[in-house]
Amino acid sequence: MIAGELLGRHDIATSEDMEALGRRLGAGLVAGDLIVLTGPLGAGKTTLTRGIAEGLGVRGPVQSPTFVIARTHPSLVGGAPLVHADAYRLDSAMELDDLDVDVDGSVTIVEWGRGKVDGLREEWIDIEIERPVGAAADAEDLDADAPRVVTIARVRG
Repeated sequence: MIAGELLGRHDIATSEDMEALGRRLGAGLVAGDLIVLTGPLGAGKTTLTRGIAEGLGVRGPVQSPTFVIARTHPSLVGGAPLVHADAYRLDSAMELDDLDVDVDGSVTIVEWGRGKVDGLREEWIDIEIERPVGAAADAEDLDADAPRVVTIARVRG
C-alpha cells in the first residue's frame, strides 16, 4: 500500500509531473494492491499508469487497455506484475471478476472502476483526476499539458 504522504490532493502542471507522481506511487506498491482511477477522457489516467509502471519496474509500453479490457505487464525486477484494466465497457464487479485477474498476485489498476471493484479487495486506493472542463477546455487537445488535480484516498469496501 502507498505511503501516507501520498494521500490527499496533488496539483499537477504537466504530463511529466503526472508520470513522476506515478513513479512515486509505483515504488510503494506490492502484489495485492488495487488502484481505481477515475477521471474524464483525457484526464491523464494512462499517463499516471505509465509512471506507476516505471516505479514498479514492469515491461512496457503502457497503453490504454480500452479495446482489450486488460493488459498484463510482467515485472523486470522480480516484483509483482501490473494488470492494467479498463472497466468502461463493463457493467459490474462480476464482469470484472470474470476477467480472472490475479488481484492477489499482481498490482491491479482499473480505469473507470469506481463502483465496479466491490468485492475484489477489502481496501483499495481511489485516485480521482480532474482536468479543466467546459467549452474552452473541451476544444483544446486532450493530450496537451494543462493543470490537473489528483486526489488520492484509501477506501474500505
